[in-house]
Amino acid sequence: MEMTRKPEGFEAEKLFILPEYMQTELSRSELTRDLFVSDIGFFPHAKHHYRERPEGSSSHIFIFCSEGEGWIETGHSQAITLHPNHLAVIPAATPHRYGASAHAPWSIYWFHLQGDHAAAFIRMYAMNAGPVHLPAFAQSEFKDVFNKCYVLLSDKTYSLPIHTHVSQSIRQLISSIGISAGGTAKDKKREQYLETSIRYMTDRLEESIRLPDLAKHTGLSQQHLILLFNEETGIPPIEYFLRLKIQKATQLLSLTGLSIKEVAASIGIADPYYFSRLFKKMTGSSPSTYRSIPKG
Repeated sequence: MEMTRKPEGFEAEKLFILPEYMQTELSRSELTRDLFVSDIGFFPHAKHHYRERPEGSSSHIFIFCSEGEGWIETGHSQAITLHPNHLAVIPAATPHRYGASAHAPWSIYWFHLQGDHAAAFIRMYAMNAGPVHLPAFAQSEFKDVFNKCYVLLSDKTYSLPIHTHVSQSIRQLISSIGISAGGTAKDKKREQYLETSIRYMTDRLEESIRLPDLAKHTGLSQQHLILLFNEETGIPPIEYFLRLKIQKATQLLSLTGLSIKEVAASIGIADPYYFSRLFKKMTGSSPSTYRSIPKG
């Protein structure tokens, strides 16, 4: 770890820091208070770059290394090397320090976020678990969104609509990255199990399925499968299957002239009265009432 320091100034850098009065306004605005950009910048070939915050930052820090290398150390953990096309996130109030490699100084795009939703995004996609490598399309998306947001913030610092647009753009960027690059191997395996289960269900909407058969097809025990669905969807697998059936029924009621009995039969429910009770329980209206509601 190299300790030569240059805390300020890099050739061709981009740097924007939100004025205090705008931070106050954004923290009060309904559309930005939960997530807004307070600082944003790009440091190319940042030789001797170094930052240290023993008490952490009031913002959540996102650092994307586009070239070269650097290192990040949080809390009492060992320093982690950041390679090209890696994104690292340092949550607010986390003691940290970071810097550029001496032999190949990094080029970094970075921004600071404030607001409760920023923390929620980080938790949801486990972005504080360590650097993640961004796929090629995510790298391009990151740079594109960064450049657009930087220009907007620099040109119209005073504009609340601009800050609102930037906030929404950053939300979209974070969620896109979280889906495409986030998660551990274990998380991805869980997602694979879930997708396999749901595919099995959607291929059999006109039938009845049993939990043991679904678990066997998925490759999990029944208990593990129930736990997976409860954690990922909030409901057990058979209830999820019933909701898929009702979702298909709403499409048939809206798009076809099938009778309610025929709709029920097409999703594997022989008793139209049971179908009507189940439909109303899940949608809040009877099949006939749902059909009469204007759509589109």
